[in-house]
Amino acid sequence: MTDSKRKIVNDPVYGFITIDHPLILTLISHPYYQRLRRIHQMALAHLVYPGAVHTRFHHSLGAYHLMCGALQELRSKGVDITPEEEVASKMAILLHDIGHGPYSHALENGIIEGVSHEAISQWLMEALNKEMHGALSLTIDIFNGRYHKKFLHQLVSSQLDVDRMDYLNRDSFFTGVSEGVISYDRIIKMLTVHHGELMVEEKGIYSIEKFIIARRLMYWQVYLHKTVLSAENMLVKILIRAKKLAQAGEKLFCSPALEYFLYHAITKDNFEKDPECLKMFCMLDDYDILGAIKVWSAHKDPVLSLLCNWLINRQLFKVVLSHEPFDNNSLDMLKKQVAQKWNISGPDLDYFVFSDAATLRAYNINDEKINILFKDGTVKDISSIDNALISHTLAIPVKKFYICHPKIQANGTS
Repeated sequence: MTDSKRKIVNDPVYGFITIDHPLILTLISHPYYQRLRRIHQMALAHLVYPGAVHTRFHHSLGAYHLMCGALQELRSKGVDITPEEEVASKMAILLHDIGHGPYSHALENGIIEGVSHEAISQWLMEALNKEMHGALSLTIDIFNGRYHKKFLHQLVSSQLDVDRMDYLNRDSFFTGVSEGVISYDRIIKMLTVHHGELMVEEKGIYSIEKFIIARRLMYWQVYLHKTVLSAENMLVKILIRAKKLAQAGEKLFCSPALEYFLYHAITKDNFEKDPECLKMFCMLDDYDILGAIKVWSAHKDPVLSLLCNWLINRQLFKVVLSHEPFDNNSLDMLKKQVAQKWNISGPDLDYFVFSDAATLRAYNINDEKINILFKDGTVKDISSIDNALISHTLAIPVKKFYICHPKIQANGTS
């Protein structure tokens, strides 16, 4: 993509996206960024919503497009944004997901322990900055909130950032779940800067309320859908089992990158001190994981093969939701049934029957608040406005407990 100074990408959500700066073209062309084409944005959600096969590459380009619109709007309202700050902000949003691995949250819980994708993003940005002779220094400062113009960081990461605007809009488009549709174009038109902070003009209150409610609905209907939870928990169990077998010296089929993370105990220190670790991580994508699972479905270990077979063929665990935690009696009873039906015993039963909790806070009043700027110059947090839909009740976390187990009845439904 570096042979020209201008590229146009046809995006199914926004239409044409223009990339017109050589530095941005260089960044998008880099293998670290191109890797995002091979990582699904919504992990295993396509097992419930078949259209949800878009990638993190799609999403980051979409967020970049919204960033372009937001910067243009703010500049038209007299906000001082230099050309260098504009390019740096655009690169910051392009890089916001760079540290995600395949099936990101499953990977963090299964193979790479104690290392978050946020930390990996930082290491990758530092590596890219070194490779690009310091061209990303301002980008990294904006990304980390160290730059004096706070609103630039807020566009990248806050409760009203272009990242959230794109993923709600895009995930809604690809899943067909209309509850996630937001007025992103109107929100961008209503953005303003007051005392160096990002705010929304009074006229945009209802669009912001819709945005927050859409996020809540998308979480319970899509991201935390019980069948999506089931599939992703099964994937976590598969990776934990594979890692345990690998650490015990069992031979497993895997790509060189996956082998590196299965057969070594990788910690934060490895990433910080060994350049090979980051290089191997960047070779890891969805294809490594899925290819291995297909082969592992015929492995001699009954736990691994059973879990892999079920996931590949979408014979997913049943998930039961509750407002109260499950007691040990419920788990023990299910474990007995699983033990009888599949001849599994002891600690191995924990791979098949387990409980956890999903938590969502639609709006966090302790985080970067969404502030509304009124015509008289007063500023109010969206949750404190009279007669607003977004009251403090939406700021209370909602916690749902769930239990996962194989379907005991042969013809149960998901």
